[in-house]
Amino acid sequence: MGYSSDVTTNSGKQVHLSVTPNPSHLEAVDPLVQGIVRSKIDNTDGGTEDMIAPVLLHGDAAVAGQGIVYEVIQMSLLKGYRTGGTIHLVINNQIGFTTNYLDARSSTYCTDVAKVTLSPVFHVNADDVEALVFTVQLAMEYRQKFHRDVFIDILGYRKYGHNEGDEPRFTQPLLYKAINAHANPREIYNQKLLSQGSVEATLAKEMEASFKEMLQKV
Repeated sequence: MGYSSDVTTNSGKQVHLSVTPNPSHLEAVDPLVQGIVRSKIDNTDGGTEDMIAPVLLHGDAAVAGQGIVYEVIQMSLLKGYRTGGTIHLVINNQIGFTTNYLDARSSTYCTDVAKVTLSPVFHVNADDVEALVFTVQLAMEYRQKFHRDVFIDILGYRKYGHNEGDEPRFTQPLLYKAINAHANPREIYNQKLLSQGSVEATLAKEMEASFKEMLQKV
């Protein structure tokens, strides 16, 4: 179910955000996003690729295994279909399978499809929040300057199964023993800020309580 809203940035500018309705958990929405972006460029007076940017969210299994991803990327530089570059966020957490990657795909990285158009790929530790924010900003600057696709490979993990019937500890017991003992990104960042003296010890708990209270009101 799609959604759109206007957001005011820190610099005071208005940015319109749209989430495209997605009928599938796979990659069927990819060409729809590109078509919507291209139509907005073509049907806006003075519309250019600088004014709008498509963002696609992928799973590691889908970006490597879904043929529609390759098709969309192959069309990204064609005059009749280009949208000025797409930001591809890949949640690389074995969401599709707990199979070792050597048994799941032929390429080394799940993002190797980016090589088709010589698109840059940034591999980022999902536990490092500030590194991820920096990479997103860098990717957006690259896209705006060169109007090419950019991939961000966010290396993390999934704590629970692919669905209600999947128990990843059956197939990867050693991996999930390590995951169970691993702090989540929020806790890691909170500890980093505390060690730097950037925040008060009670601030994180207050923010969490305030956020949960807000969710209950929505």
